[in-house]
Amino acid sequence: MKASIAAPILSLITTLAAAGEAASTFRAGVATRDVTPSAPVPLWGYASRRDAPSEGVRDPLLARAIVLEAGGSKLAVVALDLGRGPTPAMMAAIREALAPRGFAGVMICGSHTHHGPVIELTDEPDRGRGKFDAAVAYARELPAKIAATVAEADDRLEPASIRAAGKDVPMNRNRHSKRDPKSTDPRLTVIRVDRADGSPLALLVNFAAHPVMRPADDLTFSADFPGAMRAAIEGRLNAPALFLQGAGGDMSPNPPPDVRGPDEFGRALGMEALALAEAAATAEPVAPTIAVTTESHDFGTRLDLANPLNRLIYGRIFFPELVENLAAEFAGGMRPETTTALLGDSIGLVGLPGEPFHGHATRLRDRADLPHALVLGCCNGHFLYFPTIDAAAEGGYGADPRMAPIALGAGERMLDRALVALYRMRGRFPGEE
Repeated sequence: MKASIAAPILSLITTLAAAGEAASTFRAGVATRDVTPSAPVPLWGYASRRDAPSEGVRDPLLARAIVLEAGGSKLAVVALDLGRGPTPAMMAAIREALAPRGFAGVMICGSHTHHGPVIELTDEPDRGRGKFDAAVAYARELPAKIAATVAEADDRLEPASIRAAGKDVPMNRNRHSKRDPKSTDPRLTVIRVDRADGSPLALLVNFAAHPVMRPADDLTFSADFPGAMRAAIEGRLNAPALFLQGAGGDMSPNPPPDVRGPDEFGRALGMEALALAEAAATAEPVAPTIAVTTESHDFGTRLDLANPLNRLIYGRIFFPELVENLAAEFAGGMRPETTTALLGDSIGLVGLPGEPFHGHATRLRDRADLPHALVLGCCNGHFLYFPTIDAAAEGGYGADPRMAPIALGAGERMLDRALVALYRMRGRFPGEE
């Protein structure tokens, strides 16, 4: 096993709309598409299901995109009712489809619902072909659906303003640590996007909690509590809501005493988000500039999936075809990509392709010198868990090599690079060559 981090291979792509004159206003557009599979396919998330096929739809799975533009620089953020972000091959297809539109960056984020479809299966022997053809077909069609949703949002751009507000709400708990007191990240942040007339165009909601409130033996598709949260917001605000998972690797829902189940929890969280949306309506508007940095990394692993014994163990925990695809993706190490976006000089978004532990988000906020610094989990990929170093030392599910095979300290390294990007995009390193 490799225990050290390989030196990052940095392919740094930075687009600065803030470099010249600030635009007079943002422009924004929103679009939604149903991405619920039409045929039974294996469900993502709970290992106990193995490859059991889905059994109908409890509530639809959506892809919702918002495109933000300022000064000719465009950022797309997509909220997906899926367990993870798109695979590297899917991300390449999405970027290729959107290339003529000139996006500075795309952040495609799974909510991490455990009632969405497996999307990793491919049209290869022992990786899905023949046994899981419906899932393979779904995965093949998904990138085009996501790209089409982004394109539709891009076609709907209109003048907009952006404001944000955040507060701590005690609606999540630390499911991992045995240390007392158990630390959490209770920060709920909303980003309000308004039309020129002041009416709401969209609300982005960032909160860290696993959407695992429906039981594993429920084999229906569901957005879990984020779907109920959206419905609560949209019923009052009359505008679409996007749930953006935070650093929820070790965070589970913590319902108030009088709240039961995912629907009630989602509504309760939605009410908190609506209160913040009202507060944000009178906040200082974000300066209309967009800057984006996309960075690639190369890390070693704590667990060798090329080892047949490890693959056999993983295959028994999940199912062999899924493990074969993961082993191929992680062959020779892990190469995650991070995307960091800066809106004006007040909102930082850091997309991580996996399940970061909450400590990464709280430390980013402490260090970023921004009113709002948000971690978006399950963004543009999924390299399993990113525990903090101290959580990995404590061990346990999500922090051990089986579920966190990426090299120790990888999460810290990615967040350090994102922090550098956030400062660099604000011109905080004068005299750099």
